[in-house]
This record gives sequence, C-alpha cells and structure tokens, in this order.
Amino acid sequence: MPGLWMGGHEYTGRSGEPEFAVVHDEFDLVLTLLRLPGHGPAPGVEHHVWPIPDGPLDGTQLTGVMRLARTAAEALDEGRRVLVRCYHGYNRSGLVVAHALVLAGRTSDEAIRLIRSRRSPWALHNELFVEYLGAGLATARLLEELAE
Repeated sequence: MPGLWMGGHEYTGRSGEPEFAVVHDEFDLVLTLLRLPGHGPAPGVEHHVWPIPDGPLDGTQLTGVMRLARTAAEALDEGRRVLVRCYHGYNRSGLVVAHALVLAGRTSDEAIRLIRSRRSPWALHNELFVEYLGAGLATARLLEELAE
C-alpha cells in the first residue's frame, strides 16, 4: 500500500552484522509497538507508542492495536507516510498493518499474503496473530475479555 512501511528497530546491515534502525523525519507518522530509547523519531513527527508482547494479547492490548491500525488507515487516506514498527518488523507490526489493510477493504487472508510477499515470508509467523486476524480483531478482543 503506497505510503505504508513496516519495519523493526534492528536489521542486518551490508556487513551482515546487526544494525539499529533509527527513524528521523522520513515518515509523517510512526507507530511503535516496542519502544527503544534513541531510535526516534525526530521531534515534531507524530509518534504513537503501544507496547505489546509478541504473544497472547488481552482485550486492552487488542483495543490498542485496533486504534493504531485505524490511525494508520486514516493517515494513509490523508496521503501521509506511515511507519509501523516493532523489534524485527514481522509480527507485532504485521498485526497492525494487516488490520489497517482490512480497514481499507482487504480480507485478512489478502492482507497476510500481501505482507508476506512485500515484507518477508517470515512476516506474521506468530500463528496466534494470524488467528486473531482470521476471527477479526474486534471478535478476538471480545473473546479475550470473556476469558479474563
């Protein structure tokens, strides 16, 4: 989707060694699911942080994921450049990006396929997140709240 990026805080550099991804002002909106000090973005860049684990999410955490996805979708509608990031840029960011794609009219299966083809075949390898998307995040949230 034009204007939408999915990434992490760390990547393998040209040397083959891990390097940190530091965001400056390349994006208009940065959505962070795991905050690490010193990784940006620059002052003045809209930044939302909602730390979640790469594992089972409770109803409150799922509500935050849905809010971030809606914020991303609205920013994209406005023509803004959006980065959604977690540590490696595969699961947590994939969950938000996939839901933003669903909000934009794609099915969850289409969203997952698109993410895996454009980001990495390893993206959304957390099967629980895939199940959340298949059920719909609102449904998953209700089920998690009933289980509490």
